[in-house]
Amino acid sequence: MKDTIKKLVEAWGPSGFEHHVRALIQAEVQSLADEVRVDPVGNLICRMGSGGLKIMVAAHMDEIGMIVTYQDEAGYLRFDPLGGVFPETLSGNRVRFENGATGVVGHEGRPFRHDVPEISAFFVDVSDGADTNSGVKVGDAAGFFRPYEERGTRIIAKSLDDRIGCAIGIEAMRKLAALGNIPNEVYFVFTVQEEVGVRGARASAFGLAPDLGIALDVTACPDTPRSEGKMAVKLGGGTAIKVYDRGLVVPPAVKNLMVERAEAAGIPYQMEVLTRGSTDASAISLAGAGVPSGCISVPCRFVHTVSETVDMVDVQASVDLLVEIVSKPVQLA
Repeated sequence: MKDTIKKLVEAWGPSGFEHHVRALIQAEVQSLADEVRVDPVGNLICRMGSGGLKIMVAAHMDEIGMIVTYQDEAGYLRFDPLGGVFPETLSGNRVRFENGATGVVGHEGRPFRHDVPEISAFFVDVSDGADTNSGVKVGDAAGFFRPYEERGTRIIAKSLDDRIGCAIGIEAMRKLAALGNIPNEVYFVFTVQEEVGVRGARASAFGLAPDLGIALDVTACPDTPRSEGKMAVKLGGGTAIKVYDRGLVVPPAVKNLMVERAEAAGIPYQMEVLTRGSTDASAISLAGAGVPSGCISVPCRFVHTVSETVDMVDVQASVDLLVEIVSKPVQLA
């Protein structure tokens, strides 16, 4: 599974530009699913099984990044963020464009200022010392650039939000294919544009009209010294079963289903109450006349930085819980 994670997190794919990631995932799952297709907005939809409940499992392919809005007289690129880019993480960071050009983010004013500038003060330097054109144009997107690293059971990488959810979906598909005879009609949907407004999930949920929605995503893990916004979630404590976030109050029947399946199978879990942010589950829940929806989350330190950190104990528990849910008949009381 780690090989798949490494491949996915090092891939380039800012919001709205997920095609490289989609191609990687499609190559992994093409032989596992009964049907694989790409919908009009770019979601990769993979169907497994038939009968029972129609279950939509969503993991988003996109990552935060930036889009070029202007190139000034000196050749520096101005940009607008794609998703939740934090100004305090930008200065000195590296980004990569689809054509392979690498840029370094800087900002106007004093180089070591104590106050954090607004996004509008930042620029990307793509100069090469030869006054040649980097090939980057207005409208081109960039993603942050860092390699995959391991530290014991911990994985450190950019874009674990939400390539780790994609990896969990792929691994669950492998296990389901080995089991065979799935009693539900399960749609694994690898979605686009989550970071800019859960747009892909909204479109796919409308088209599929599922009976149950499950998002796979990361959640905040403020278990470091003096961190604000304490939560009952820690790295290595197991998969996180969502109860609440800013976009969704999980129906008790969905939360209880996840808890019961985890306890019956001896899967370590934690309860997630997230006071900031949301996931694809919020979009799925509002599709059509409404869809009961929940989320299986992976605790993640340093979310929306180039050093997002997860623990493989939590990742494996998330795979196990997802398989426990969709591989058996489901009744929502």
